[in-house]
Amino acid sequence: MDALTGLLDGPRARGAFLLRSVLEPPWSLRIQDQAPLTVVVMVRGAAVVLPDTGEHRSLQVGEVAVMRGPDPYTVADDPATAPQVVIHPGQRCTTVHGESLSQAMDLGVRTWGNHPDGSTVLLTGTYQLDGEIGRRLLAALPPLLVLPEHGRLAPLLRLIGDEIVKDEPGQEAILDRLLDLLLVTALRTWFARAEADAPAWYRAYTDPVVGRALRMLHHNPAHGWTVASLAAATGVSRAGLSRRFTELVGEPPMTYLTGWRLALAADLLREPDSTVASVARQVGYGSPFALSTAFKRERGVSPHQYRIGASRG
Repeated sequence: MDALTGLLDGPRARGAFLLRSVLEPPWSLRIQDQAPLTVVVMVRGAAVVLPDTGEHRSLQVGEVAVMRGPDPYTVADDPATAPQVVIHPGQRCTTVHGESLSQAMDLGVRTWGNHPDGSTVLLTGTYQLDGEIGRRLLAALPPLLVLPEHGRLAPLLRLIGDEIVKDEPGQEAILDRLLDLLLVTALRTWFARAEADAPAWYRAYTDPVVGRALRMLHHNPAHGWTVASLAAATGVSRAGLSRRFTELVGEPPMTYLTGWRLALAADLLREPDSTVASVARQVGYGSPFALSTAFKRERGVSPHQYRIGASRG
C-alpha cells in the first residue's frame, strides 16, 4: 500500500458527503465545514472559488477543484456576490444569520439548491479524513488546485453525474467508490503536472530501483527489512541503494521505513478493536514495548495516550 492508496484505505470514503447542487445566480456558499478534503466538479455553468487567503480560481464546465481544509472558503457565481448560505461541520446548512436551510433547499435525491432548473450544477464530494497516512499526502497538496477538463476524467464525471441522483440498494457504496476513483485520478493527474511539486516518494516511484524498493516497503511493512535485504531484492549494492534512495526520497531507506511504519501504526491505533500488540505485529515491530518506544520517541506520547487523544479529537 503506497501513500496515495493509504489516503483512501481505512479513513476512505464510507458514506461520504456527496451532493449535486443546482443553483441559479446570484448565489454564494460560504464553506466552513472544516473538512480536510473536498472535491468539486463543474457540470454546468461556471463558478469561482475564493479562499480566505490567496488568489481566487474560476471553475468552468468539466473542471475539477480539490480543496485542502480545514480553512474556510467561498464558492460563488461571481466574486462580488455576498454569501447567502453557510455550510457548517456535519454539512449543516444555514443562512448567514443561522437559520436552517436543510428543508428549504432540498431538491430531491442527493440534490440541493435554490432552483430546480438552475443554470449552474456542481457535484461536491467531502472526505472526513483524519489519518496519519492521509496527512502525509494532504501535506503535499496546495490549499486549492484546479484541473482542466481531461480525457481520463470525463467518462468518470459522467458516470458520477448519472449515479448521484439514483436511489437504489447499495447506492452509497457505489458513490463512495466512484468518489475514491475520482480523487485518485485527479491526484495522479495533478502530480504528473510540472507545477505540482509532487512529494519525493511519489516522483521516486518511477525509478526502476528506488520505485521497486518503495513498493516493497509500502506493501509489506511488517517484513524484517534491512538495507542488505532490500538491496538484494532490488538487485543493487547496499551502498548503491542507500545513495540512490536518499538522493531521490530525501532520507535513507530505514529512516523512511520507520516513518511509514509509525504512520500506519497511528492509523491502526484509531481502530476501536486494535491493541498495541496487534498493531506492533502489523507494522513490523517485534513487541508492544518496541513499538511503544519508537512511537513515543517519534510522537512524544505513548500509543495509549495517542489513542485517547485521537478518540477525543
